[in-house]
Amino acid sequence: MRHCLRLGCLLLPWLSAATAATPEIVVTAARSAQPEDQLIGNTTRLDADELARQGHTHPAEIGVAVPGAWIARGTEQESLPSIRSPVLTGPGSCGAFLMLEDGVPLRPAGFCNVNGLFESVTSLADSIEVIRGPANALYGANGLHGTLNVLLPGTAGPAGSATSLEAGLNSYWRLNVMRRGMVGGKPAVAGITLDHDADFRADAGYEQGKGFAKIDHAADNGTWQFSVAASWLDQETAGFITGYRAYEDEDLRADNLNPEAYRDADSQRFTAQFTPAADHPWAGTDFRFYLRRSAMDFLQHFLPGQPREENGQVSGGLMLARRSSLGSGTLTSGLDVELASGYLEEFQDNPGPNGSLPQGAHYDYDVRSALIAPFAQIEWPFGDRLTLQAGLRGEIMRYEYDNRMIDGNTQADGTPCTPAPCRYSRPADRDDEFLNVAPNLGLRYAWTPGLSSYLQLVHGFRPPQATELYRLQAQQSVADLDSETLDSAEAGLKWAGTTFRASLAAYAMKKRDVILQDSGRNNVSNGSTRHRGVELEAGFALESGWYGALAASWSKQTYAFDATSPGGELIVDGNDVDTAPRTLAGARLGFDNEPFGAELEWVHVGDHWIDAANEHEYSGHNLLNLRSGWEIDENWSLSVRLNNLADKRYAERADFVSFPAPGAWRYFPGRERELYLELGWRSF
Repeated sequence: MRHCLRLGCLLLPWLSAATAATPEIVVTAARSAQPEDQLIGNTTRLDADELARQGHTHPAEIGVAVPGAWIARGTEQESLPSIRSPVLTGPGSCGAFLMLEDGVPLRPAGFCNVNGLFESVTSLADSIEVIRGPANALYGANGLHGTLNVLLPGTAGPAGSATSLEAGLNSYWRLNVMRRGMVGGKPAVAGITLDHDADFRADAGYEQGKGFAKIDHAADNGTWQFSVAASWLDQETAGFITGYRAYEDEDLRADNLNPEAYRDADSQRFTAQFTPAADHPWAGTDFRFYLRRSAMDFLQHFLPGQPREENGQVSGGLMLARRSSLGSGTLTSGLDVELASGYLEEFQDNPGPNGSLPQGAHYDYDVRSALIAPFAQIEWPFGDRLTLQAGLRGEIMRYEYDNRMIDGNTQADGTPCTPAPCRYSRPADRDDEFLNVAPNLGLRYAWTPGLSSYLQLVHGFRPPQATELYRLQAQQSVADLDSETLDSAEAGLKWAGTTFRASLAAYAMKKRDVILQDSGRNNVSNGSTRHRGVELEAGFALESGWYGALAASWSKQTYAFDATSPGGELIVDGNDVDTAPRTLAGARLGFDNEPFGAELEWVHVGDHWIDAANEHEYSGHNLLNLRSGWEIDENWSLSVRLNNLADKRYAERADFVSFPAPGAWRYFPGRERELYLELGWRSF
């Protein structure tokens, strides 16, 4: 089958990825290209053909193909990721996942956005790679529960253009354009995507644009690649609907209780990557220099008083990684350096429901951060079958915080709230520093050329984020927080044959110093949780054209401490963490016989508790999606996707809040049956 760009690869055979005896090449786990079956640890790779068949319109659709992962869909383009974890919200949720684009973090380490995937150009990705659990010493801050790397198309490959136009219900449309060729005698590639969705809920929808460009420059001492990527989002947000099983009611599920809510965001990223020539003294070293900017303005409709927040960051850094021989082994060493400057402003137009939620400014501060992290990891073979891996990373994170308002627990003019105290508190100017050391140890044993097993021990961490340190509530004047840490033990088995591939992993993890708000609305870090589970990933492809894939997991994620939440909800040691389904699964069965192809997908989210006290439950859901494609001729193709084939009434996310009394069931309703038609054209 013809090699092609990401666009226009509609339902091309999966055979090349599933039946080849040569293992898939992945780049995320080792920060350099390496066969997947030689890695110690897990990696899931979604390639260009799989992404093209899927045609995702939201990042939530990506997680279906990754065992142990669930990207819970919020409203419009918002999402809450879960990788070997519950769906995390509130204090402590940010920074649990490392989100990369071409190996470079989307955000500076201390300024995460839990919805950050809407900044990445996922709809044009050439592949997406996911590491479940803490990564090894080559990655640091924020890679606590998992790492997701969006890999954009490169300059190598046939020259040509690809365009697709897609339409669906609720006035949805999307235009994708991509071009690869020579610019000024240099290899280059660029792509842009524009889409619009009026949504099925009242007064909701979004418009967004994303794009990227890359160009290579060959010099005497090596090769440079310059790349840019950008995103823009204009969103009219729909909040929760309320009432027990409200998502089943035809009127309620289309309602929007927060028609005033919105989110406007934009981001820009520039990267320069240098690869020294083979005869250069620094041969084998990867240099990446980057600059980033992002900004966001949104209404916090989910908070009492609905304050407006504006935030932004400017950051830059260096990522240096060198791979060299050390006797019969391989040493990967390097240094990550990052500088960032961010701001946050919060203002409330009207008085809140009581005197503790004052009108006017709540926060106005700047934070500068500096990060430096040396690392080294060695892989040492013992004979032909056994390989040892050992790594160590040290990381220093420093914040300099400048409060531009009056310090303390007062209104903006310094007067006390009535009744006291104010809900919002501003610490005085201060500096904070966090030192983390993260080791990892692993073993891999090759039983046969296609069968291997591994054992891995990893220590993951993430320093407190700027908002957790300086955006305080109640009368707390200082957030005395520690870095969250996670210790993980994992064992796995991998098999790669000519028509079948499978991997099985089991893990046990303990997370300490979990950041949360106590009953006094103080940010504290005295929580801990336990996580254990089993994950299965398998796929087959036959010469007849039939293929299939399965990603399934069972996990149990529990609290390991006792506490009381701000709303009076009891957290009990041994209870399941809320919004942590024990079972997740995605399966696909397809047939591809050129020029036609079709695929049926099953999506399963198991039942789970939706409150910390384990008193209220969501029953889970099962969905079916159908996709088909037709290559009309050498240039034209047509695809059809029918999501939620059975028109199931379900909740993308369920929640129960204990305040205001007597409590409330809340849901983001799932989308009804939706038909998408995409017409594609390519010139190669």
